Amino acid sequence: MVIRLAGDSGDGIQLTGTEFTRAVALGGSDIATFPDIPAEIRAPAGSLAGVSGFQLQFSSQEIFTAGDAPDALVAMNPAALRTNLPDLPKGGLLIVDSGTFRKKSLAMAGYEVSPLEDGSLEDYRLVDIDISKNVQATQKGSGLSTKEIQRTRNFYALGVLFWLYGRPPETEVESIERKFGKRPAIAEGNVRSFRAGYHFGETCELFDASYRVPSAQLAPGTYRNITGNEATALGLVVASQLADQHLFYASYPITPASDVLHSLSNHRRYGLTTFQAEDEIAAVTSAIGASFGGSIGVTGTSGPGFALKQEGIGLAVMAELPLVVLNVQRAGPSTGLPTKAEQADLNQALSGRNSESPVVVLAPRTPADCFDMAIEAVRISVRHMCPVVFLSDGSLASGSEAWKLPDPETFEPIEVRYRSDPEGFMPYLRDEETLARPWAIPGTPGLEHRIGGLEKEDRTGNVSYDPLNHEHMVRMRQAKVDRVADYVPAAEVEGDDAGQLLFVGWGGTYGAIHQAVRVLRNQGHRVGHLHLRFLNPFPHGIAEILSRFERVLVPELNRGQLRDLLRARFLVDAHGLNKIQGRPFKVCEVVEAGQARLSGPSAREVSL
Repeated sequence: MVIRLAGDSGDGIQLTGTEFTRAVALGGSDIATFPDIPAEIRAPAGSLAGVSGFQLQFSSQEIFTAGDAPDALVAMNPAALRTNLPDLPKGGLLIVDSGTFRKKSLAMAGYEVSPLEDGSLEDYRLVDIDISKNVQATQKGSGLSTKEIQRTRNFYALGVLFWLYGRPPETEVESIERKFGKRPAIAEGNVRSFRAGYHFGETCELFDASYRVPSAQLAPGTYRNITGNEATALGLVVASQLADQHLFYASYPITPASDVLHSLSNHRRYGLTTFQAEDEIAAVTSAIGASFGGSIGVTGTSGPGFALKQEGIGLAVMAELPLVVLNVQRAGPSTGLPTKAEQADLNQALSGRNSESPVVVLAPRTPADCFDMAIEAVRISVRHMCPVVFLSDGSLASGSEAWKLPDPETFEPIEVRYRSDPEGFMPYLRDEETLARPWAIPGTPGLEHRIGGLEKEDRTGNVSYDPLNHEHMVRMRQAKVDRVADYVPAAEVEGDDAGQLLFVGWGGTYGAIHQAVRVLRNQGHRVGHLHLRFLNPFPHGIAEILSRFERVLVPELNRGQLRDLLRARFLVDAHGLNKIQGRPFKVCEVVEAGQARLSGPSAREVSL
C-alpha cells in the first residue's frame, strides 16, 4: 500500500506520517518513506507553496522505494488537493477535510468552484469528512483554545488511517501520551481526536473497504526505522568508536544536512564534539584543525555550503590531512529548491577546487547504507590521509526504511597510526602501499613540521617553488587517491551478468533502478544493474562489466554527469535518463526508459 498525506506546513503532516510509519513498522511491514517538505519556513497558510507531503509505502514483501503513486491520498486543505491530485490514479481513494474548503482557501489554491461540488472528483473514491467540525465537537469541554483544537486535526486523520489499515489504536495512544507528556492537556486533546477519527472510520460506513497488510518475511533480527541523516550520524559515531579516536563534527545549519548535526549532538556521551560554526568556511577549517590535532575531523553541508568549503578542502589536499566532508545534495543552483532532491554536485565534488586537487568521492545508495558509507568514509580518510567527500542527497537524508541493527562484532576496527618516533621522521615520507604521509600530532617531541597551503617539498615538507617538485607532488597526490581503488570492493552487477542492457546508477537512484530491473527481467529481458558507491576512484572491474552489455543507460537526477564520466573514461556509448524536477525517479519512469533503449538501436537521449 502507498499512502500520501498532504496539508499545510502547520498541519502536522510530517508528525502524522512518522507516527503512521512507526505503527506499520511495529506491525512487521517492510517500509520506505519520502517526506516532501516546503522550501519556505512558513509560507502563507493555505498557499500552494506551503503544502507539506509525506508518502509511505508498506508491504508484506521487500520494497525499495516509497512508491510511484499513492493508492490513497489524504488532503487536509484545497492547496494540498490541487498539488497532489495529479499523482493519484483514477479510482484511488481520496480523503479530504471538507471543513477547510472555504471561499478564501479555495481561492488561494486557484479554485473558482469547490471541486467537492463540481463533479471533477467523480473518477476517485472520494470520502469527504468535515474534520475541522468534528474535532471541535470532540474537544468540547477540553479547555483547549480554538487554535489548539484545530491543531489536533492531524491526529483525527491518523485515527481514520489506523482503522482503515487495521492498526491497533492502543499503541498510538501510548505514543501520544509519551510525546506530549509534559503537556497533559495537549496530550489528552490529541488522544481524543485520534480516538474520534478511529471510531468515525469504524462506524461511518463511508469506506468501501478496509485493508490488512501481512507482516513481511524479513530476516530475523532487531529492526528500526531510520532516515539517511540519522544513519549518517550513527555511522560517524561508530567510526569514532572503531578508531578509538575523538570525533569533531563542525557544521553550519543548512537544509537538508542540519539533522546530522542535530543527531550527533545527542550522542556526546560517546566522546565526540559538535560545533555549530558561524559560517561554512569556519566549519571546514575548524574540522581541518581538529584533524591536524589528531581527531577525526568531519564537516557537513549541502550544495551552496559545499561551494564555500572548496578552498578549505584544497588546503586539506595540500596538507594531506584526513577530512570527511558530507554534502547532502539539493536542487540548485544557488539557493535553488532547498528541500528538494537532486544529485548534481558530482562534478563539483570531483573538480570544484582550483588546480589539480583530487579527493576520494563516495555515495551511499539507500538511507540505511548511509551508516555503512559513513564508516567507510572515515576509514579511507585516516588510512590514506586525504579528504573524502560523502555525497548523500535530500531523498536519502529525509527518506527512511527498515534497518536491521548490525552485529557490532562484525565491524572491523579502523586502524589509526600516529607517528611518534622522531628517528628518520620527515612529514612527507610515504607509506609504500597507500602513499599516505605520517600523521604527526603537534607537540610530539621531534616531530615539528610545517603545514599550510603552499606547495611542499617531497619528503621534507619545506615550502618549495621548484617546478619539477610541484609536478611530482601533484602526481603523487593523485596516485594516492587512485590507490584507494585497491582497498574498496570491485564493481559487481545485480541481475544478469551480461546481456541487452546495463543500468549504471549512483546515490539515491538505487531503489528505483533496482525495482525497474526486476520488472524488466520478469518481462524476459537480459538486464543488469551496476550501482557505484565509489565514484573517485572508480572501483576495479567497471570496463569489463560495460563490455558485456549491448547498451548502457545511466539514470541521474542531473543532466548527465556520471554518464559523461563513463563516456570519457571508458569510451562507452552510454546514454542518459535525466530528471531535474526536485523529485526522485519513479520506478515506471526507469522501466519505460529501459524499454525504449531495448526496443532498438536508437541513440536518442531520454529526459523527463
